[in-house]
Amino acid sequence: MESDRVDGSVGVSPGHKLSQMGFLKFVRRSVLATYYRGLLSGKRGLEIGGPSVILGDDGPFPIYRALKSLDNCLYSSCTIWTGEVKEGRTFVFHPRKCPGDRIICEATNLKPIADGGYEIVLASHCLEHVANPLRALAEWKRVLQSDGLLLLILPHKDGTFDWRRPTTSLPHMISDYENNVGEDDLTHLPEILSLHDLDRDKAAGSMEQFHQRCLDNFRTRAMHHHVFDTPTAVALLDKAAFQVMRVDCFRLVP
Repeated sequence: MESDRVDGSVGVSPGHKLSQMGFLKFVRRSVLATYYRGLLSGKRGLEIGGPSVILGDDGPFPIYRALKSLDNCLYSSCTIWTGEVKEGRTFVFHPRKCPGDRIICEATNLKPIADGGYEIVLASHCLEHVANPLRALAEWKRVLQSDGLLLLILPHKDGTFDWRRPTTSLPHMISDYENNVGEDDLTHLPEILSLHDLDRDKAAGSMEQFHQRCLDNFRTRAMHHHVFDTPTAVALLDKAAFQVMRVDCFRLVP
């Protein structure tokens, strides 16, 4: 999530149209933000999770201001990041924008949202917290218009407390999809407890506190089920039938 002070990979994926893909390593954030604000200007979007301080005016990647409107999907009415929230027009994402609709539902099951309802889907430091990422991506694509855009921000494993963990393979994530893995899954817990670098995750507390939080992950959603590098993230999007338009790497901190 936003607290991960890491290198980030950004992918923008049109819903169905063909496009080119490029790679830029550690591009200046100000240049990236300007580019993406232009791409998202005046669009109606849905954010999975959030609001993200990364995307606000004081964050390293300020793009909220460009959007016409932004609704929100949150898995619960009470999370460790937002506290208590209410459904309805309560999603405040920018001080100069009207609040968007907050919808309580799983990122893997956007049942309350109609097909093709949005021009943009945003997900910042969210997908790694999802046990079944291909199922989530299928839902995100469903609610996009045919020429819609997904802006996906993922932490690169080498810059996080996950650096000791092996990159999650695409076949593993395909298996999760085929086996209909749910958000209560704890398959990766032994690996996480063995390889998680608590020295780079002070907010997690002691190993015992971290262990208990992981066991309660269906409520907290704090655990990183999967860890990504840039090629794996691109391969996942390709498998989900997104056409990758652009990939950028940048640091959240100077």
